[in-house]
Amino acid sequence: MFPLITPTYFGFPPFFSHAFAKTAAKNGPPNIRCESKPAGDSVPTRKQTPELKFDRRGFLLLGFGSSGIYNTVSTEKPLSPDFVNCGDAVRPDGRPIDCCPDPGSPPSSSDVSDFVPPTAAAPTRRVRSAAQTAAGAAALAKYTKAVELMKKLPADDPRSFRQQADVHCAYCDGAYAQRGFPDLRFEIHESWLFFPFHRWYLYFFERICARLLDDDAFALPFWNWDGPSGMEIPAPFAIPGSPLHDRRRDRSHLPPAVADLNWDGSPTGLSPEKQRYYNLSVMYKQMVNNGVTPRLFMGQPFKAGDDISLINGAGSIETAPHNTIHVWTGDPREPNGENMGVFYSAARDPIFYTHHANIDRLWTIWADKLGGKVFTDPDWLETSFVFYNEDKKPVRVKTKDCLDLSRLGYAYQEIETPWLNAKPKPRLREVRVRSPDDVITDDRDFPRELNESLNIVVKRRPSRKMSSSEKENINYENEEEVLVIEITEYNIGRHVKFDVYVNEDDVESCMPDSTEFLGSFVSVPRGGHDDDDVVVTSARGAQRFGLSNVVAELGVEEDEVLMVTLVPRTGCAGLTVGGVRIEFDASGSGP
Repeated sequence: MFPLITPTYFGFPPFFSHAFAKTAAKNGPPNIRCESKPAGDSVPTRKQTPELKFDRRGFLLLGFGSSGIYNTVSTEKPLSPDFVNCGDAVRPDGRPIDCCPDPGSPPSSSDVSDFVPPTAAAPTRRVRSAAQTAAGAAALAKYTKAVELMKKLPADDPRSFRQQADVHCAYCDGAYAQRGFPDLRFEIHESWLFFPFHRWYLYFFERICARLLDDDAFALPFWNWDGPSGMEIPAPFAIPGSPLHDRRRDRSHLPPAVADLNWDGSPTGLSPEKQRYYNLSVMYKQMVNNGVTPRLFMGQPFKAGDDISLINGAGSIETAPHNTIHVWTGDPREPNGENMGVFYSAARDPIFYTHHANIDRLWTIWADKLGGKVFTDPDWLETSFVFYNEDKKPVRVKTKDCLDLSRLGYAYQEIETPWLNAKPKPRLREVRVRSPDDVITDDRDFPRELNESLNIVVKRRPSRKMSSSEKENINYENEEEVLVIEITEYNIGRHVKFDVYVNEDDVESCMPDSTEFLGSFVSVPRGGHDDDDVVVTSARGAQRFGLSNVVAELGVEEDEVLMVTLVPRTGCAGLTVGGVRIEFDASGSGP
């Protein structure tokens, strides 16, 4: 146990306080807008949904009801994109880009139909296979042909490869407003929409491939970079002239280079064997330690009327290895790491779809093997997206309809998951604070720029001044203790990464297989604009880490303080840390 140097818990007002303050300061009184609308299509009141039940001396308990993960009042109309009023998306440098669907004529609301699951008594069960297996090799051969056919389709065919790629651009870089809230953006990253959106995106992309191949049993292969045999880019993607080849990739990362799931923009010099070993440790951290609850794993709530810039909500897998693989694959010679390394162009690389097939597979593993629970909040279940199907028709789908893969007609090949046995081990059992000058012990020291390593002492347990009834509101057995790093500003146009350690006095000796290394904040470059369509280059953010398994492994469950160390790795110029706090997440304790 390191010496206690008058530690102060770094508590901050809950996010909803920031939300109301920022919205009021920026927008003033509500605007009265006169717009023509379809009959019966009212505009709900703009809001920022509070997600925190109470604030007791800096300790935050996330509020959930006993009937499900969330027991909040749902919006009258759940979140959906204003699909028929698509606008320009934005590149990281601020230049506009048209990613809107172009089916020959603009779609109208009446053109969009609701998704109907396959009705056949025994729908074809498609199996997505690992690219590095024999079944995966056969699937890759079919995928190669499908991409070739997609690239030959007319430019105004919504099934064409470029238009399918632009789906990601439109949903990820600000082309859509929220339906009913024209001043608020519909975004599918950094919130609980990440997994369901990409599942639906791949579903329709796969069905388009199957139609073009005239093979209803076609299933996308997945790039299983989470397993030792799959940690290289699959060979067919590296063949020049192949439909799967993309010249905008990092040439130094082509086979036989091993993917680095802890990539910070610089080569590690590790042997392939050591790199694979560390990758397994990263997977364990993100799937197990940082995936204990739905909010940690899937992301924070994003509801109709919410300002996505205030959500600060990526889940563990979206942050890494999802974001990490994107920037590792993209070409560093390009201005923004195109194609995979920046959101607007990521889906122009055919490897994108096999990457996301693996992300979708990890969701199924988390739910089926690790006991993960999905949200039961109707605002999540009823959130909708619109995609073009294999018949070139726009279809509205909801999150709730993608939760049962058997209804969608596909499954994943069973392969080994050795990362389940790659539990990190403590490097140290105790750490000493070097000197008072090295450690932040006062919340008045925030905000702080992360231009060098920061050591912060964080108080864990409720103050003795709390009443017994207040203490009873925190159930240490059923609620996950979560470390939250608040970021008041970072550059969204850069690949940004910083690492987070706990009770570690020598971070450069602490490797990914060490318990003391909690994980990282990782961002993929993107563009953006605010509610007034003014281009923005910075945003708020947050990163969350599960602590319960970590403090148990370190033997510090009863300690009243932790020392947290933040280490900038890349793109952190101008990044400002707003504070460090602990909250208690009960989103995994419902029935």
